[in-house]
Amino acid sequence: MRKKVLAGAFLAMTAGLIACGQNNPQTPATEAPTTTAAPETTQAPTTEAVPQTTVVTGEAEGYGGPITAEVTLEDDKIVDLKLTGDQETPAIGGAALEALQAAIIEKGAIDGVDAVAGATWTSNGVFGAIQTAMGIEPEGGQGTDQKELAATGVSHGIGFSSNGRLGPGKDDKETGVYSFNEVIAYVLFDDEGRILDLEIDQLEVATPNYDGEHMPHLTGFPGQSYNADENHDEKVDTVLEQTDDTFLAEVEGWTTKRERGSTYKLNSGTWTDEMELFEETFRGMTMDEVNQWYAAYCSDLNGRPLHGTSEKEEDVKKYEALSADEKAALDAISGATMSLNDGHGNIIAAIEKAYEYRRPVEAETIASIGLGITNTGRLGPGKDDKETGVYSFNTQAVGACYDGDGKIVALYTDVMEIATPNYDGEHMPHLTGFPGQSYNADENHDEKVDTVLEQTDDTFLAEIQTWATKRERGDTYKLNSGTWTDEMNLFEGFFAGMTTEEVTAWYEAACSDLNGRPLHGTSEKEEDVKKYEALSDQQKQELDGISGATMSLRDPHGDILGAIEKARASAKETSITVE
Repeated sequence: MRKKVLAGAFLAMTAGLIACGQNNPQTPATEAPTTTAAPETTQAPTTEAVPQTTVVTGEAEGYGGPITAEVTLEDDKIVDLKLTGDQETPAIGGAALEALQAAIIEKGAIDGVDAVAGATWTSNGVFGAIQTAMGIEPEGGQGTDQKELAATGVSHGIGFSSNGRLGPGKDDKETGVYSFNEVIAYVLFDDEGRILDLEIDQLEVATPNYDGEHMPHLTGFPGQSYNADENHDEKVDTVLEQTDDTFLAEVEGWTTKRERGSTYKLNSGTWTDEMELFEETFRGMTMDEVNQWYAAYCSDLNGRPLHGTSEKEEDVKKYEALSADEKAALDAISGATMSLNDGHGNIIAAIEKAYEYRRPVEAETIASIGLGITNTGRLGPGKDDKETGVYSFNTQAVGACYDGDGKIVALYTDVMEIATPNYDGEHMPHLTGFPGQSYNADENHDEKVDTVLEQTDDTFLAEIQTWATKRERGDTYKLNSGTWTDEMNLFEGFFAGMTTEEVTAWYEAACSDLNGRPLHGTSEKEEDVKKYEALSDQQKQELDGISGATMSLRDPHGDILGAIEKARASAKETSITVE
């Protein structure tokens, strides 16, 4: 979208009529009156104001880097334009700069000039640079401001959807490129199941031979190895050998697509820009309506919205069957082009799971919501009977509702824990590695290795398809004081009414510095005993009130506290009144 540039107005001046003739007052009365011709009137030459010529410059972000516009104006009309974007791809962005430069000069404005197909990001950079040069505030992200909503009851849920991806392609050594994706949706619903607000994010992790910069990667578990393209030039530079230290460092460095910000670019904008358009579209819909919208308006081939740009026969036929109003509605979100369900991730399924696992929110108003995600690697527990280590990685997600003072109204927490297949616990999701890798497996959970699993394309996809979060595992995930869900619910209830800063302060005062668990006076560790004894009677009573909450809030199993802090840091405004 672009703001209109108004054409300049020209001033004109006209002279009044000037009388040129004159009567003779001394003419005798007997003399026949003299007829005098009507005085001539002369139009003074119209003087047009000379247009003011100015040269201004502006800059905005393109696809590869900054785009600079040097704009020559006569009043508000663009009469000349020089565009510079040295970091744009020559065949796409570079060609777009040339085409836009000619079109804008011809029009004399950016209004009415369309983005170049396939180079939307570069086009928007051009429009933004020109707007900046002309003193017009460029339009920001594509999300729409949230309107005030009234709801009869509110519930919220987090949904995880995981899938593997084969490709894209292979490296120059003929080794495949692979990735896994975790889509996480935090959604608020009313009592009729309509979406009040939502925040969606995604973690995509690829093999290190993927040539794209800024992509989080995993070499494998310690002891495994994989080809790596370290300078992103589509050529393998080395073979990475995973160790305990590099494993922990890789997982610690994972970032979500929202966190990757402007480095995660699509043709029409960033991943975040496109996702916000989808979120705005789905607000007010029920889950059934979201599915109906997806079925009617997205490609059956790749899950992308039908904008009439696909040349695939199936897409053309499906798009042509839409009404004019339906096509216009799709035009309104023309910037949303990515798939809602393909190898990159099943966004629709994540929203569905959020609905399936929703819980009530007790609140009168909700002023903002946030979604925070952290990742941790874990060494152990121990080794199998063949002396091969057991390892896991964890993704923690916290959805939060806040009041106008930033106090927590409600929290919703879930964790995805993935272990090597030699972990002996039943119901634990596992990953053997990427195709071509292998790992010991304890298939009957008797603490003895039964086989060595050789990962293939099919087994890789199948393993990830079965991943389940700790809430989804339900009664099968038991702790000493109850299930993981029971304990997490106690923490969430305890933190309601606190600010995030107060939660962090409570953790620092009332949890062990050794393992992140609440101090209930049961630990015999000297550091824990000393810290517990320093608590006030009130603090000890508060801990007694959540005596069933014994698991750690920050250890290798997962940084839940960090996810709570991130949810607040990334919170966005909403305005929901519960009637």
